[in-house]
Amino acid sequence: MQKFFRKNSHPLQELVFVFITMLALHSCKSSADNSHMAQPPQSLPVISVVSMPSTTYQEYPASLEGSRDIEIRPQVDGYLDRIYVDEGARVKKGQLLFKVNARPYSEQLNNANAMYAAAKASLENAEINVNKLQPLVQNNVISDVQLKSAQAAYNAAKANVAQAAAAVQSARINVGYTFITAPANGYVGKIPLKTGSLVRESNDDPLTVISETKDIRAYFSMSEVAFLQFKDLFPGKTFEQKIKQMPPVELILATDSVYPEKGKVELAEGQFNKTTGAINFRATFPNAQGTLRSGNTGKIRIARKLNNAIIVPQESTFELQDKIFVYTVADSNKIVTKPITVSGKSANYYYVSNGVSPGEKIVLSSQSTLMMGGLRDGMPITPQMVSTDSLLRAKPL
Repeated sequence: MQKFFRKNSHPLQELVFVFITMLALHSCKSSADNSHMAQPPQSLPVISVVSMPSTTYQEYPASLEGSRDIEIRPQVDGYLDRIYVDEGARVKKGQLLFKVNARPYSEQLNNANAMYAAAKASLENAEINVNKLQPLVQNNVISDVQLKSAQAAYNAAKANVAQAAAAVQSARINVGYTFITAPANGYVGKIPLKTGSLVRESNDDPLTVISETKDIRAYFSMSEVAFLQFKDLFPGKTFEQKIKQMPPVELILATDSVYPEKGKVELAEGQFNKTTGAINFRATFPNAQGTLRSGNTGKIRIARKLNNAIIVPQESTFELQDKIFVYTVADSNKIVTKPITVSGKSANYYYVSNGVSPGEKIVLSSQSTLMMGGLRDGMPITPQMVSTDSLLRAKPL
């Protein structure tokens, strides 16, 4: 420090300079501390918790299937001559789908017809013999043994005719089986085989699957806890009666849009799955326009009406270790963090069963306060009250 003074400067002058410098530094530090302590509390939007009649929704993942998914299988062996439809095509009941080579079965039919003709000729011959012997027996020209023998031959010929007629009918049916038609209206699934492929009755895989989609069934499951809560929501002595009292349900598509038709819930299984601990349901939806297809996915939304639901804006909450919290404003406008129990939600709000009560004040924008470093219990704020009505108009339930 001595380099700032002349060589002949007095030591007392140096001591005074050091003292003044230290005093100035202390003054600056005190000024900074006072400036920090004088900073006012954060001004934050605050809303009063309210309760009101509301409708909450429970959503369950669902897979969609047609009312009938019909496997199309060949009933005769042979080579595919023609495939008349393409994958995904809509078909009507009775429409031709596949053609199996019919030549072997046509030959069998021709052979059966020939055998039938021969059997009828034998029957006619046997009938002639019977008619010829009857008067001779009546006139005692010959014994009745010959007539009985002729009658037996006639009966055998008659049986042969019936057997040959059955063979003709069987051969005709086999020829018909070479034309494979749609058993119902629906959509064609994947066609793994191509023209010229050998098909057999014993094949593991079907030729295709026709999905009948006039009605669509959405399959979903509930856990045991959700099931026990669910069954207490509707009147009825038995669970089947409770199911009948359920209001129609909605289907949320993969695009998050709501399917325009309502569905009706039915019980799909009578017991819980031992592996998953869940029970399966299905909801049936009309599908006259063919919008839904087998294999689609979505979510079943079940409405639940609440007389006095405590609502909390979702933007006023934050999650920590799988729990949901809010910043409440206590006495002296100091922050108190509280966990809440969510029983349902809408697009913008949580329905709370425990944690806060109507009339309590909470910080509205917890997400923005987290981005600014968050709030701490005991920290004072300057509340800026927001009207619940104005919030509900801006962000309805």
